Amino acid sequence: MEIVVSVIIAIAGMMAGAGGVYAYNKKSEKGAKDKADNLIRKAKREASDIVLAAKKEAATLSEKTRTEENERRKEWRRTENRLSERETALDTKLDQLEKKTEKLSREEKQLEELKNEVREIRTKQHEKLEKIAGLSKADARDKLMKMTENDIKQDLVNLVVKEQKELRQDVDETVQALLLTAMERMSSEVTADRTITALKLPDDDMKGRIIGKEGRNIQALQRATGVDILVDDTPGMVVLSSFDPIRRQVARYALERLMKDGRINPSSIEDAVAKAEREIEKEVVRAGEDAAREVGIVGIPREILHLLGELKFRTSYGQNVLLHSIEMAHVAGMIAEEIGADKRIAKTAALLHDIGKAVTHKIEGKHADIGAELAKKYGMNDRVVHAIAAHHNDIEPTTPEAIIVKIVDAMSAARPGARNISAENFAERMRDLENIATSFPGIDKAYAISAGREIRVIVEPKQIDDLSALKLARDIANKIEATMSYPGVIKVNVIRETRAVEYAK
Repeated sequence: MEIVVSVIIAIAGMMAGAGGVYAYNKKSEKGAKDKADNLIRKAKREASDIVLAAKKEAATLSEKTRTEENERRKEWRRTENRLSERETALDTKLDQLEKKTEKLSREEKQLEELKNEVREIRTKQHEKLEKIAGLSKADARDKLMKMTENDIKQDLVNLVVKEQKELRQDVDETVQALLLTAMERMSSEVTADRTITALKLPDDDMKGRIIGKEGRNIQALQRATGVDILVDDTPGMVVLSSFDPIRRQVARYALERLMKDGRINPSSIEDAVAKAEREIEKEVVRAGEDAAREVGIVGIPREILHLLGELKFRTSYGQNVLLHSIEMAHVAGMIAEEIGADKRIAKTAALLHDIGKAVTHKIEGKHADIGAELAKKYGMNDRVVHAIAAHHNDIEPTTPEAIIVKIVDAMSAARPGARNISAENFAERMRDLENIATSFPGIDKAYAISAGREIRVIVEPKQIDDLSALKLARDIANKIEATMSYPGVIKVNVIRETRAVEYAK
């Protein structure tokens, strides 16, 4: 019974709870609906406000767009008006141009007609002039040209001579001032000492010692030095003969040492020659280094310095080659500095221009070509090589430094007494100058004067006129330059003289 009551009570409780839940849910649904209605009303009011604001903004934008469109239409109308005005102006100008073109065409036709009339008149005048003068147009032109040539020929000759004289004077003054400045700054001996090839004997007994028993000593000395020793040709003297200056100098040193020591035998000869060779080698190296140092040039290869030092024992026409090269280097540096050329290149080329003479007895060829090959072999500058090769005009000098070396070589060799030229060589040079001059046609006589510094050429006046005389002087000078080697400058003086002789009886 209690259980049934409990069950009933539980069921009643559950029903009451379900009813409460239902009542609560009903109440909640009513509150939510009210809230949703409020939100909907609020949203409608906000949407209405937004729509009104959008309508107002759209109206404003529409008004602004209509205003801008009206402005653009006005601007387009103004642009159309301007284009229309320009088109009208262009049409007007085109009409004017067409009228001017037609006018020019008419004027061209009239001008062409006038030209034809002038041509006809000129042709008739020429025909009348030819009939009156009895000459054709070509004959008249030739005659007029000849008359004009005769009238102005002498004026042209005088003008050419005047211009040449003024140009030569200006060039000569500039060159003389430049060369004199360089020569005055360079002070050196006029002539240089020759290499000694003869030794004086202290007494007659020394000659016997040099010869030795059955000639053993002199034979040993000749074998060791490669020099011919002559003891009987000149009283009280021993003459050393050899084409090699270094060997000749070794023999000289060795003989001096032997004569000073007094003991002369094959063994002492070998020792003396060996010591002399060492001394000469040191002297050669020292001479080359001293020459480069004196000139102020560094960086020359040792092989080149050795060849340069050997020039100390070489002479050319009585002039010591090393001293001649040093003198040239100093003068070349001064001239290069004055004219703006490369001073180092000029001095180096001048110092080394004759190194080919140190080996010319060993290698065939001209010393200028040999020297250039040696300089190129040991890595000297190409401009130095070119200047060495061109200093005797074997090739055409193309650089200022090469021309400077050529000039200073002639200057140094042309110093009074610098070269010992035999009378036979001097006479041969004079004859060569005269023969070159007389090889040209129209020459009457030719004389070489002033020690070969000038050649005077007398021409036949009937064969050579004044203009031809100018050309002849230039041709003779060119041939002398091409065929002869000479220091300094040779003046070519062509003389044309016309004499009229008549006798009154």
